[in-house]
Amino acid sequence: MATVTQPATDDLVLETTRLALRRFRPDDVDAIFAIIGDDIAMQYYPKTFNRSDAVQWVERNLRRYREHGHGFYAVTLKGSSEVIGDCGIIRQDIDGEPQLEVGYHLRRDHWGHGYATEAARACMGLAFRTFGAKKVISLIRPENIPSRRVAERNGMKVERQVMHYGLPHLVYAMRREDYGQA
Repeated sequence: MATVTQPATDDLVLETTRLALRRFRPDDVDAIFAIIGDDIAMQYYPKTFNRSDAVQWVERNLRRYREHGHGFYAVTLKGSSEVIGDCGIIRQDIDGEPQLEVGYHLRRDHWGHGYATEAARACMGLAFRTFGAKKVISLIRPENIPSRRVAERNGMKVERQVMHYGLPHLVYAMRREDYGQA
């Protein structure tokens, strides 16, 4: 079960049983590049990202925190400062309608431990409780079975299929009233 913390610093956003999610810092570029620069980890994206893209990734999230109060957060194992992934809430425009999306990316050596499911569930709760979302989505390529399983384990259901950045994506969704039942 995730709990939203009253952080001792402004960086820590929330904790789960095994994870701590905090705001990105500029020195997280190498850690995020280890994920978004990995051809296998990013196989369902239109491209693998380079180090310059990783700098922009971190900067974009720092801007999101200022502008929206949320973004992707660095995911660490409790008791460690090592960033193993990111997970968070970002704004997406789906067919002209603004949505809050829960997204997640983990370093491959941490796949298969349930960390993405745990982090995504905590971020869904944050979206509902703290940011007042009525619905949360995840945009997932149809062939991305591992990410689909994360969404399904968290009780999300396919709402429809859309074209997003020129590629077909399933829109997994959960409404606030269904969150406590999943």
